[in-house]
Amino acid sequence: MNGGPREPTAPSTRIGLALTLAIAAIAWGVVVLPDVGGRERTPPNVVVIVTDDQTVESIPGPTPVMPFLQERALDPDDHWVVFENAFVNTPLCCPSRATMLTGRFSHETGVVDNDHGRLLDEDATVASWLHDEGYHTGLVGKYLNGYPFGRPPFVPRGWDSWSARRQGPVTSLYYDYTLIEQGMPVSYGDDEADYSTDVLAARAVEFVREAPFGRPFFLWFAPTAPHPPWTPAPRHEGSYSGLAVPSPPSTGEPDVSDKPAWVRELPPPDAATLASYQDARRRSYETLLAVDEAVRAIIQELRARGELRRTVIVFTSDNGLAFGEHRWAKKTCAYDECLRVPFLVRMPGVEHRVETSFVSTVDLAPTIAGLAGVEPPRSVAGSSLVRLLRTGRDDGLPDRVYAEWVGEGLPVPGWWALRTPGFAYVELTTGERELYALREDPFELENVVDEPRFAAVVERLSAALDGYIG
Repeated sequence: MNGGPREPTAPSTRIGLALTLAIAAIAWGVVVLPDVGGRERTPPNVVVIVTDDQTVESIPGPTPVMPFLQERALDPDDHWVVFENAFVNTPLCCPSRATMLTGRFSHETGVVDNDHGRLLDEDATVASWLHDEGYHTGLVGKYLNGYPFGRPPFVPRGWDSWSARRQGPVTSLYYDYTLIEQGMPVSYGDDEADYSTDVLAARAVEFVREAPFGRPFFLWFAPTAPHPPWTPAPRHEGSYSGLAVPSPPSTGEPDVSDKPAWVRELPPPDAATLASYQDARRRSYETLLAVDEAVRAIIQELRARGELRRTVIVFTSDNGLAFGEHRWAKKTCAYDECLRVPFLVRMPGVEHRVETSFVSTVDLAPTIAGLAGVEPPRSVAGSSLVRLLRTGRDDGLPDRVYAEWVGEGLPVPGWWALRTPGFAYVELTTGERELYALREDPFELENVVDEPRFAAVVERLSAALDGYIG
């Protein structure tokens, strides 16, 4: 689907439900879960859990950083599909969340940076689609950076229940913050009971408990964890202090002569800096323990209410985060550390499996629409994953992921990228290009864009990129 011009600053009925439990609709893959006795009922509830800056190796991983969720997601008797190749389309909070909510790339939503949340068309989100079709909708936690965008507190269209974090300094992510609760500001302090993940978890559980019966509901639960400064709940402080954490070969990459200028200008980290990266990763893991408890509490409430068997749960993050890979320790980069995220889906009636198909967060809104039996606007760029989830067949889905970054306000210049099973290809606004042959170089250490043996690959991927950005 064509997007906007190459300059990254450019903004840019329900389907019939005559389906049985085992059949997905051909067009959108509508899911209808059975009620007691096998009767068809309304579309499923949907719960989306979006963390902030969570790295892909944290769930699932060799060490169960989130023990409850990992045990459930890997249980062969449960109904989780674990995606190995899930990516964001813009590795920055606000643009990524706008993409998740709309199924459109950042150059299409106009939300290309963290300062542009006010530009989101709030009539064109998955919440408004579902609300208009009878869903009871609720958001708990982070909405978009900058909210309420200099305006008085407000509840965007499409949301019945609203407990959203008001924009504040990074020091207010876990304590001393304000929630806009149904349009009214409520302030929280620095007591242990004010720890934001716990407060938000209680609001999420309350939403599930109080949702009207006989009507499907949609919950968007978005804690700010594990965003820096990585502040664990007091009960979890030090839980992973002795944990061995990943340190891939790209950490502090010694030879960056083949990398773009912005990477070459980064200083090589010394031993103290490398140690600080490891400590920060451990603290991010500790911060996720409260999120894990929140997931448990939500699932327990769904079960207590009798809704777990008819609720689809999605767990993902708005972007990854580099901890020293390629000498970088933030997001917005075009490397896997910034782009890859956890993506786990629990769908009742589906057998557990690990899914290798390539997906990205632009697919989230169309997938939720497909689950709900709602036809989104034709302008969405993403694809519904419902058929893939139900049958394991990815016919018609792209075999690549597109990503972009506007390049404003940070050392990382603008770029456009394609990620395929074999290659990572990047074009930067500086005119520089990168190509990594991932099967032989999974850590993206050697830029082979100028090697003659890859000339045909570069030509093909460059042409494919034109199809996204015009």
